[in-house]
Parts: sequence; C-alpha cells; structure tokens
Amino acid sequence: MKPEIKFALHDPAHCLAPGLFRSLQRGERRARKLDLRYQHGDRLFHFRGPEPLGADDLRVLQGLVAMAGPRGKTIGAAPKTEYGQQLRTLLALRHDAEDEEALLVKTSYGALARVIGYLDDDDGRGIRKCVQRLWTVTIWVELNGKGRGLQLLSSLASDDVSEKLQVALNPHITKAILGHSQHVRICMEEVRLLKGDIARLLHQRLCGWINPGPSRKVGLHTLCEYAWPEPATPSTLKKRRYRARGAVAELRLIGWTVEECGREYFNIKRPNIPA
Repeated sequence: MKPEIKFALHDPAHCLAPGLFRSLQRGERRARKLDLRYQHGDRLFHFRGPEPLGADDLRVLQGLVAMAGPRGKTIGAAPKTEYGQQLRTLLALRHDAEDEEALLVKTSYGALARVIGYLDDDDGRGIRKCVQRLWTVTIWVELNGKGRGLQLLSSLASDDVSEKLQVALNPHITKAILGHSQHVRICMEEVRLLKGDIARLLHQRLCGWINPGPSRKVGLHTLCEYAWPEPATPSTLKKRRYRARGAVAELRLIGWTVEECGREYFNIKRPNIPA
C-alpha cells in the first residue's frame, strides 16, 4: 500500500484569490460565470470560466496538487509520450508560458477520492464533474507588461467509464509543488477531516494567510467574505455570520486553536504540520 499523502504544496494565488472558490446555492452555477481579477504580488491574475467554482472543486484541486508532490512527473516543452503531448496541448500555454514545465498526475478517481476523504463518491462521478469544471478555467497572468495564458489544468481519461485519470497542472502550481516559488502548505489530514463546505473554503484561505504554528487575528466579516465575496442584505449577512461561526467551530475540531477576542473577532492559530 502506498503511504498516505500528508500535505499539499499549493500555489498562493490559487489559494488566496477572493471568490475563485466560493459557497454556491443550488442552481447558482447555471446563473453565474467565473470572471475574477486578482493582484498577487507583482502579478495580475485573471481567472475566467463558464461556471463558478465551489468547495467541491477546491477539494478536488487540493487532492491533485497533493498527489503531484510525491507522484507527479514533469512535462517539459517537448514531451516524449503521446499523453504528455496531448496534456500539454490542452493546457493551452501561450506566450511566456510556452516553455515552462507542467506536472503530470496519473491516478484514478478512487485514489483521488481517498486522498481528499470523498468517500461518498465511489463511482467518481462527482469528482469527474469537478475535474471537467476545473479544466474549463482559463488564466491570464500579467507581469511587467508581459502576459501569459494557460488553463488551470488539463485532463485525459481513456473513456467515459474508465477509472483512470491523467491530469496536467499549470506551471504556476507546478513551481509551487517543485519548490521553485512560494507555496502554501495544506495538511491533507485536516482536509480529510473537514465536513462542511464553508469550513473547507475558510480552511484553504486561512492556510494561505497563517503559517503552521503562528496565530493571527481576523474578523467574522472577513471570514464571511472568504465564502461569499459579494455584498448581501442584512438578513442574509446574519445567516452568513452564523454559518461562518459554525465553520470556525469545525476548525477547532480538527486541532486549530480559535479564541474570540472582542466583538466578532477571532485569534486563530494553525497547528504545526508534521514533516
């Protein structure tokens, strides 16, 4: 049996972009699109897609990133295998991104489900939809007046009923995984223990903001914005605050230290991640 994957090394821009992953109500995917601009350091990211991304998509991407660490294989500018060539073509790397490395993950829907604790999806149907949705997301990145285009990821399966899954992760995520750029370390045991979508959304954003070990103060209003980036009516905001408090309580259950330190403010400490 392969050893359990302990953590994911994720790209900060994909973790911190406000609204890239958000809480969604039934039918909201049909009514909305993804169109988000986010300035991270000296880079401007523009994420676009035909549907918004939810906590289920976040969870699947975390699993793929985690699996790419110990099991991924790099795809250079001129892949030797047919699969590598296809996956790199589907990443649609343009301009400055054309020669950068991507990471290939060869796995199965069942293995991915186990990594993220998605035990209610034995046939991989839900995960398959998430991978397809993530594949539709395009990213345009600008740096010093120059731009590059790419897909969030690309994927291949041998047929509609195959358990096999082959995914290429874009160069920005690849650099974080390989240690060539700043990364966010996410404990996969915590990911597997989380139950609620709001808790998952808050967990990733807080992992991108708080290093393992230290603590930081954050307001309940800010926590709500992690899951619901758009404004709302007073009655809706009240419901959001209630649900965000429930998500904070769930973080306590997986080992985070959370202390309320004033009216609707929390001091949140991440546990250390074992090597």
